[in-house]
Amino acid sequence: MRIDLNADLGEGCGQDAELLDWVSSANIACGWHAGDADTMQAVVRLAIAKGVAIGAHPSFPDREHFGRREMSLPMESIRAGLLYQLGALDAIVRAEGGALAHVKPHGALYNQAARQPELAQTLARAIRDYNPRLRVMGLAGSRFIEACRAEGLETRQEGFADRGYRADGSLVPRGQPGDLLDTDEAMLAQVEQMVRKQSVAAVDGESVPLQIDTICLHGDGPHAAAFARRLRQHLEQSGVAIRAD
Repeated sequence: MRIDLNADLGEGCGQDAELLDWVSSANIACGWHAGDADTMQAVVRLAIAKGVAIGAHPSFPDREHFGRREMSLPMESIRAGLLYQLGALDAIVRAEGGALAHVKPHGALYNQAARQPELAQTLARAIRDYNPRLRVMGLAGSRFIEACRAEGLETRQEGFADRGYRADGSLVPRGQPGDLLDTDEAMLAQVEQMVRKQSVAAVDGESVPLQIDTICLHGDGPHAAAFARRLRQHLEQSGVAIRAD
């Protein structure tokens, strides 16, 4: 049994180096919701040194709201913006002797693509056109995963250690009751269920079947690195291998 552990990095949260000791995949902000060229370069170097798979974490152009504000933009603009961000990070990765492995949209772009077919298709086709060998991370069971598979892309269906789920498999929107799990024990139990039973308990108590290939550990909490260490050690001690591929 194996699972990938991923974290969103390069977002100014101050725990990137520590998190890279415990995760197997890093999603690096590409400058539109957080980060800049210096930050991308620094995190890329750390990830390569620690043998962590490197992915792009593109966003809507929304630094003011950390990429979490839903936006309605022309599909051609979204395509151009995605390619712009992929190219920027990929250039740094290649110059540092690494290889870009995957793409995971951020925030509102991620959530809208999970339920909006046209946006999902636009992102999937742009990624395919840029590099069809890139893996794509997206919300398990979502329209985005379907669109990426339709374009022949390899997918990794994602679950969240710290987010609440609704009965349809979508995430509880931030700011609503049950949006975040608030104890390490609750997060450990959720990950255990995802890994071993391929399901999650929704906020209404219903068990929702989900195929989970990768678990996201958000890097913006004060104890993010400590929880990542605890989770990895817990999984490995129980016979679960942690790796990106």
